[in-house]
Amino acid sequence: LQLASLKSVARFRQVPRPSQDTDGKFFFKQSVKMVLAVDLLNPSAAAEAKKHKLKTLVPQPRSFFMDVKCPGCFTITTVFSHAQTVVICQGCTTVLCQPTGGKARLTEGCSFRRK
Repeated sequence: LQLASLKSVARFRQVPRPSQDTDGKFFFKQSVKMVLAVDLLNPSAAAEAKKHKLKTLVPQPRSFFMDVKCPGCFTITTVFSHAQTVVICQGCTTVLCQPTGGKARLTEGCSFRRK
């Protein structure tokens, strides 16, 4: 008998009740929606380009592989965009790209296609 009454009291306490004003009138508290100034689900392309590669909405690397065509013998060589060594053409031993601090710098006259 006592257990049943305790369960009903516990259920009663979980139900939200109206608050009483000083005038004796009852009112219900309303929830306030806060609106953000920036849309987090649909960021602009400019905002995504400024962010770190892992802090974007969809994290992905900024490096890529590319096919580089030699200006002398027109052979195609696959090169990593952030290559850290000098890449030389196998056909005519022309330098295709040189490393920098980040992306590799292509030599003038070389055309490339992103893979």
